[in-house]
Amino acid sequence: MAKELLQLRDEIDHVDKQMLDLLEQRLALVEKVGEVKSEHGLPIYAPDREAAMLASRRAEAEKRGIPPQLIEDILRRTMRESYASENDSGFKCLNPNLKDVVIIGGRGQLGGLFHKMFNLSGYNVKVIGRQDWEQSEAIFANAGLVVVSVPINLTQGVIETLSHLPEDCILCDLTSIKHAPLTAMMQVHKGPVVGLHPMFGPDVPSLAKQVIVHCEGRGAEHYQWLLEQFAIWGASLCPMDAQEHDNGMTLIQALRHFTSFAYGLHLSQENPDIDTLMKLSSPIYRLELAMVGRLFAQDPDLYGDIILSSEQNIAMIKRFHQRFGEAISLLDNHDKASFVEQFNGVSNWFGDYSKLFMTESQKLLKQANDAIQREG
Repeated sequence: MAKELLQLRDEIDHVDKQMLDLLEQRLALVEKVGEVKSEHGLPIYAPDREAAMLASRRAEAEKRGIPPQLIEDILRRTMRESYASENDSGFKCLNPNLKDVVIIGGRGQLGGLFHKMFNLSGYNVKVIGRQDWEQSEAIFANAGLVVVSVPINLTQGVIETLSHLPEDCILCDLTSIKHAPLTAMMQVHKGPVVGLHPMFGPDVPSLAKQVIVHCEGRGAEHYQWLLEQFAIWGASLCPMDAQEHDNGMTLIQALRHFTSFAYGLHLSQENPDIDTLMKLSSPIYRLELAMVGRLFAQDPDLYGDIILSSEQNIAMIKRFHQRFGEAISLLDNHDKASFVEQFNGVSNWFGDYSKLFMTESQKLLKQANDAIQREG
């Protein structure tokens, strides 16, 4: 029996090596694809092509008796590596006659990412930080695009200093709030203006599938090439009214970050043994704990600025606090019937999204469980 098992394991090892050979070939082909896309100015992420390819492979897998989700998981993981590989091959420059790209805060993390992406596309990029401000007038004199990438609490003050930019220069910001910065840019600059919010952090390996919100300011025909350049980098573009964006961010960012902060604060004051919590955690609680814990591995000033960036955020958090208290009253009254009634009401509000989120979360939990087992 032991000899038979060893033989089977040897055969599995041989197949695994063949898989490595095939992956090596695939990545080499992807590198060539990246070169062709760069030459012709094609986006690194083609959603229709990806969806069609995955559907085809799932169907082929099913015919062979292979779980369709298995081949999809393998291909999606491989494609993530492929996008990162294409990211290193450079991109077509859509506006080669553009004067300098000037990034205020380009030595920061997010500004540094855009600095890298513009460089990969062949633009002439200059960076301005605090130490460069005395030379800023000379740097701005030849600017074709100025990108403001500074902390939220500094953004409006920096924008207000930009009244002497060349009139044909495009002015944009990368801030997570949009109405106030966009209004300030429109007031200070007579040329093209657009508000941008990259919905991702600076540590992404590729911009493929990452969302960039853009809020129209002035002269859209002059900055259309910039949006198309983002698309070539792989980003998904989301046009939105600035106020509508900020209303959404109140829930997606401010409230979410605050509840994570409050939960983390509660845990720290209850002072449980984290190792014990980890041992007891199912994958879903492990993910919840990770999402709270990751907040406290980051810059507190950044999250404080996001939460405190508007009175609208504070008002929303207060309404949440009020509803939290109302929910607690159900517990104080041991009112299970009302709990079930309100639960069903929320379920009806989510509608078909509940089933969609259940399916999506099950896939995520499988991946999380695999990752946890690897760590163990």
